[in-house]
Amino acid sequence: MAQVKLKGTPIHTSGELPKVGSKAPDFTLVDKDLKERHLKEFRGKKKLISIVPSLDTEVCSLSTKKFNELAKKRPDSAFLIISADTPFAQKRVCGAEHMTEVITLSMMPSKDFAKDYGVLIQDGPLKGICARAVLVLDENDRVIYEELVPEITQEPNYEAAFAYL
Repeated sequence: MAQVKLKGTPIHTSGELPKVGSKAPDFTLVDKDLKERHLKEFRGKKKLISIVPSLDTEVCSLSTKKFNELAKKRPDSAFLIISADTPFAQKRVCGAEHMTEVITLSMMPSKDFAKDYGVLIQDGPLKGICARAVLVLDENDRVIYEELVPEITQEPNYEAAFAYL
């Protein structure tokens, strides 16, 4: 169990992020068109996975915009944005902000992803959704960078994550 903060108040996650060098667990998530998507679909590409609580919040939307801009510089990599939002909300937010370079994925049908990746919040007002985190995976789905953002209201370290792509 890891600890992060929400506006200074400690909250806990279901586990730990996959560690550098480990193989990232496969997942089944849903995209904006309600199609099931799996990690294995992106094998052969480097992947940046941005895990956010909700795209309907200021920091999550801002970080997704920044990763969308970075994705334009790395068309050979997949930029996956994962949240507890419905696919409809993800589509609305990304459409309104013209974020077309990232792939949004919803954990709507199951919290297995959040449990498997150790980011499911266990207590506090955000219980049941994801803590903010960033992973970079190599072409074979091995973790080469991981960041569990210590304060949910803060942005991740974009430059550090991008350096691993």
